[in-house]
Amino acid sequence: MTPPNEIDGKSGAPVIEARKLVKTYGSTRALDGVDLNIGPGRIVGLIGPNGAGKTTALKAMLGLAPYEGELRVLGLNPYSERARLMREVCFIADVAVMPRWLKVKDALDFVAGVHPRFNRARAEDFLARTEIRRNARVKQLSKGMVTQLHLALVMAIDARLLVLDEPTLGLDIIYRKRFYDTLLNDYFVNEDSTEQPRTIVVTTHQVEEIENILTDVIFIARGRIVLDTAMDQIAARFTQMIVGSDRLKDAMAFGPIYQHESIGRHVLYFENADRQSLAAFGELRTPGLADLFVAKLNGGAGL
Repeated sequence: MTPPNEIDGKSGAPVIEARKLVKTYGSTRALDGVDLNIGPGRIVGLIGPNGAGKTTALKAMLGLAPYEGELRVLGLNPYSERARLMREVCFIADVAVMPRWLKVKDALDFVAGVHPRFNRARAEDFLARTEIRRNARVKQLSKGMVTQLHLALVMAIDARLLVLDEPTLGLDIIYRKRFYDTLLNDYFVNEDSTEQPRTIVVTTHQVEEIENILTDVIFIARGRIVLDTAMDQIAARFTQMIVGSDRLKDAMAFGPIYQHESIGRHVLYFENADRQSLAAFGELRTPGLADLFVAKLNGGAGL
């Protein structure tokens, strides 16, 4: 599940652009001066702990909540121009809500009737690769099947931006892998689309399952952006070191942003450090997203 190689940089007019974005709930600042710039043709992971501001940010982008500051999504104000925006945006939440009495074929009819950019043939093609029967009602489908149905409906809409909020929550590993394979191969890479490159923003706690499809990652904590970088920059910027106790003091002199102990050895994380110098003290690796997330939030977030 590797993104197309021809996608590079954050070029082109921004799909999502935020400046000093603030959202408060009473005395709580769910978003605290957020700046974002997401270009076309990107797959962006928005990662954060519970209560970090992820869902609030998505709601602002989708025009579901007022906010302070500047925000443009596809060049539009999402709150005041939401009707126009929704012609270009699709959204999948952690719970695919559909009436339990609704038949699959009726769901296809409904979306075809309300959305001018729905391609029924594409939806039918996707459903043909599942075990979902057209005459089945939603109440007869498993949670995984409901998610597949929801994805089939969304993938068949020629939208420029897809927003996913914990889309595979509660699904087993087989369904989760199938979901992301389908998302990348049948939605993101769509040769039939006549529009600009599609952009995907996804939040999930299952970081390891999406890091290989992301072009960019954004860490958010306490309503602030902790890290915003392209995935291909992580190896050059961050280093994970495994070091024994005998060389720990020497390694610490290089100023790790975070450290912890694992099975009798020490794991250190460095940002913008000289790898050649570090190599003398321990085993060097490029940290995975989950480990980097923990390191930034616990040691290097500056919060």
